[in-house]
Amino acid sequence: MSSSNDDKLLRITDSLAIALSEVEISAVRAQGPGGQNVNKVSSAIHLRFDIGASSLSDFYKEKLLALNDQRITKDGVLILKAQQSRSQEKNKGEALLRLQELLLSVTVIPKKRRPTAPSRSAKLKRVDSKTRRGKDKAMRGKVIV
Repeated sequence: MSSSNDDKLLRITDSLAIALSEVEISAVRAQGPGGQNVNKVSSAIHLRFDIGASSLSDFYKEKLLALNDQRITKDGVLILKAQQSRSQEKNKGEALLRLQELLLSVTVIPKKRRPTAPSRSAKLKRVDSKTRRGKDKAMRGKVIV
C-alpha cells in the first residue's frame, strides 16, 4: 500500500530519500539525428539538482561536491541530460535513475585497507624458486671439458 507521500520521494537507500520537489525537471529539444520528430518535440530532459539547497545531510553534500564530475557546476548544481529515448517519460525516468545512482555512490563507504605482509613460508618459497631458477639458467652455459 503506497501513500501519496511516498510517490513524491526519490528513494536512494532505506534511510535516505529526497523530495522530488527539490529536483527541477524541464523538457528540451533533443540533439542529433531524428528528422521532424527531433525538430518539433521536446523529448529530452534536463534535470537540475541544487546540492547546497537540498535536504541531504552535510556529510553527503560534501561528498557530492568533492566528486570530480563535470555535471556538477561551480555553484553546486548537478545537471543531468537524458535524451536516449524518443519518449519524454522514459527520458525523465532515466534522468531520475541516474540521479539516484549518483547519490547512491556517495552513500557507499569504502572499506579501510588493512596492510598485509607475506608469511615467512611464502618468503622462503619465493627465494627457493629464485635460486632454483638461477641454477637452471646456469646449467645452460658452455660446457668446459
